[in-house]
Amino acid sequence: MTDAIDPVASLLAVLDLRDAGARTTEDIFTGVSQPMPFGRVFGGQVLAQSIEAASRTLPPERTVHSMHGYFLRPGDPSDGVTFSVDRIHDGRSFSTRRTQAFQAGVPIFSMIASFQDDDPGLEHAEPMPEGIPQPEDLPPLDDASLHPLSRRAIADSPVEVVHVPSPVYTVVEGPHVPRQAVWMRTRRALPDDPAVHRAALAYLSDLTIQEPILRGHGVPWGTRGLRVASLDHAMWWHRAGRVDEWLLYVQESPNARGGRGLSTGRIYTREGTLLASVAQEVMVRVPGENGA
Repeated sequence: MTDAIDPVASLLAVLDLRDAGARTTEDIFTGVSQPMPFGRVFGGQVLAQSIEAASRTLPPERTVHSMHGYFLRPGDPSDGVTFSVDRIHDGRSFSTRRTQAFQAGVPIFSMIASFQDDDPGLEHAEPMPEGIPQPEDLPPLDDASLHPLSRRAIADSPVEVVHVPSPVYTVVEGPHVPRQAVWMRTRRALPDDPAVHRAALAYLSDLTIQEPILRGHGVPWGTRGLRVASLDHAMWWHRAGRVDEWLLYVQESPNARGGRGLSTGRIYTREGTLLASVAQEVMVRVPGENGA
């Protein structure tokens, strides 16, 4: 991390929403944005904040189990974000909330999420893939070839990321297949509050999920003129877990067409417990391709 910057403190700061005290038909919260070297709010930040805002309108025992959201406009990291939460429904076991994130009076993200009390029921889970190297067995990132802004973004991130088999920042090594795995954890311990870990998991879920599309076509992030933007995001929380311990994010892209690509992912603990499933569609424009 760069001097005088604690990236994890920055993550916790964006999750520390403030109740604006305004009451119309919605609950209003405000939050800060993380500084970003590329001049756009990180989508995972707004995801996590929207989940946190909706959670503030519910008792702690009723926790998020799914969300579906759309990224509407790029956010400005120099400005704060206002969140409006509509209490759509409260039932015996489930609640539904709609959260919109605003900057300069216009929505930049819109989400609907469902919350549930912890109930017993049938249980199974797709097992974690076998044969994936442990994070300690993988080589550290050699960032000498990265653009200075990319080095800064990685250094200032609150999350450690280790790719399997290798990152796609400047070159795509090995077979060009639309799948990969990534080890992730926050750079230091987080508070024990499970709500913090659920929101932080949403933050992590937006990291690298676009990359199976790029890897499948041999297109690194450093490709001149490449344009990638998240369009929508869906997430299902299955079990509780800590994001300050190593998590394995298994990702694949089943389809790309028409300037869009779909990626899906599963997030496991190191011991193999399935914590969450993720799906995201992204806009991908590659120079020289039709429609680029």
